[in-house]
Amino acid sequence: MASKRHLILQQIYEYRKGVRHLSLVTMSRAEAAETVPLLDRASIDHFVQTVNIDKVNLYFGHTIVVDTIRMIVTKPLNRLTPEEDFMLGVLLGYEKEAQCRRFLSRKRAGIAST
Repeated sequence: MASKRHLILQQIYEYRKGVRHLSLVTMSRAEAAETVPLLDRASIDHFVQTVNIDKVNLYFGHTIVVDTIRMIVTKPLNRLTPEEDFMLGVLLGYEKEAQCRRFLSRKRAGIAST
């Protein structure tokens, strides 16, 4: 957890400085149980998505962005439509041109909207 904790603290620092509006970290349930109270104490909104019995995705950041994620991420990440995947990537701050290429590739491959 030491390296994961360092990552979380770095992302919280970037959030407070206005560099990052949303973070996503995949972690064990035990790590999430330690991290969520830290986010609560810092008054940072968060959303926990189950990945499997052992792991979760922890999203945290600005409330409006986390609320948007709650609406978009309603299924496993590998089942997101190309549109949902694109929105998630953009909100996470991924490079926009790369996100456009990924979106077009997924659309051309016929990944159906569900």
